[in-house]
Amino acid sequence: MENKSHAFMAGLFTLALAAAIVSVLYWFNRDNTVRIPYDLIARTNVNGLNPESTVRYRGLEVGKVTSIRFDPVTPGQIVIRIIVDRGTPMTHSTFATLSLQGVTGLAFVQLDDDNRDRTLLPSSEKHVAQLQLRPSFVDELQSRGNRLVHQLEEASTAVNQLLSEDNRREMMGAITGVKSAAQSVDKLALQLQPVAVQLPAAMTALQGTLAGAQKLTQQLSDPKGPLVRNLDTIGRAADQATASLGAFEQTLHTLQGALQEESLPRLNTLSDDLRSTAQSVGAAADTINRNPRALLFGTTPPAPGPGESGFAWPGAGAAH
Repeated sequence: MENKSHAFMAGLFTLALAAAIVSVLYWFNRDNTVRIPYDLIARTNVNGLNPESTVRYRGLEVGKVTSIRFDPVTPGQIVIRIIVDRGTPMTHSTFATLSLQGVTGLAFVQLDDDNRDRTLLPSSEKHVAQLQLRPSFVDELQSRGNRLVHQLEEASTAVNQLLSEDNRREMMGAITGVKSAAQSVDKLALQLQPVAVQLPAAMTALQGTLAGAQKLTQQLSDPKGPLVRNLDTIGRAADQATASLGAFEQTLHTLQGALQEESLPRLNTLSDDLRSTAQSVGAAADTINRNPRALLFGTTPPAPGPGESGFAWPGAGAAH
């Protein structure tokens, strides 16, 4: 009877010890972190993502995936429920992508923010906020695979055309032309070598010419230089010429006044005398033309008029 009681006590102690160990393990392993649910809306593949997958915010682990299901409202759309730690900066511009963990093929949710809207996005069990799950690099590569393959085919076709037999011959001809041009350049360099040897002397002469030109420029710009002195002399001569012209103009004015006051009246009188003399000469010439005898015997006096001595009326002798 005592053996049975000892066995019972030992079994009871073992059970109590096991229960205590389980309780301690549960106590230390339980997660007391307060987490907030969010739904990720995915329209692409979610390969490698499972419940209990890790959720990270810019590399920091902030939560996990709780469920993955199809959207009952929108066919083909997937809803991923995640829970993140309270205090995670979930905003209206936060978005999610899928990333792979090394070479295992397992995926995790990567949260990021493009900082377009820094307003916090509230969420709760009753009103779960939604975030967009953007396509990952692999998804974009797969979606663009056909176009990339087509472009690769076009590129390979272009390369084949470029490396065709005709193009290769043309390229070889171009290379030969470049080689000939290089040889011509070498020959030209050899021909220009004597000119290059003479360049230092030419540069020295040019420097001397530039120095002379600079000296001449300085002399021309010197206010006490010969050019300025000559210009001053020319200016003084021009002033003297201007003064002489003024005196000459004054003399002309004086002569003009004298001519108008003294010479012109005398010229007018002389012209009147010449006019009367010309009239007399004209009358004499007219008389000689009518009676040439007058040049030898003089002019016959005109017949007496009425009332003059020797006047006789015409026809008076016939009456007697």
